[in-house]
Amino acid sequence: MRRLVPVLLSICILLAVSTSRAEDTPLVVVEGKSVAVEYTLTLDDGTKVDSNVGGEPLVYVQGSPNVLPALQAALAGMKVDEARRIDLTVEQAYGQIDPQLFQEVQTEMVPEDARQPGTMLMGQDDAGNQRALRVHEVKADHIVLDFNHPLAGKALHFDVKVVAIR
Repeated sequence: MRRLVPVLLSICILLAVSTSRAEDTPLVVVEGKSVAVEYTLTLDDGTKVDSNVGGEPLVYVQGSPNVLPALQAALAGMKVDEARRIDLTVEQAYGQIDPQLFQEVQTEMVPEDARQPGTMLMGQDDAGNQRALRVHEVKADHIVLDFNHPLAGKALHFDVKVVAIR
């Protein structure tokens, strides 16, 4: 029993030192961590597209598919309370506008109150997945729908602040 006490005491000291070192090391954004950010998203012309500043932060897991990969790459290594401007090119964001993602449909297929350019709708693709789409053009005998992401063809500018990492 006498030999066991010093061994247990050594283990406790080692654990205490390891824990205090882990607490001294600031958390950084790395793969697998849950990250909470405040952000403001703008376009080249300064148009504010979205912001959650003053509201609930965006929470995601670093490395998950929910957030643009280029944005995650730019956030990697950031610490809590660190802020930066992140500029994404069109290719890093949602890509160029794809002309093949425009589709003409009969006017009757679009609700009457949605027959205006710019109206956002929800549709279903051939696989049954919900997809956002936009009324691009209204012609006399048909309507042109745009299935591109609404931010396709645009460079994106994020003012981001990391508010928590778990």
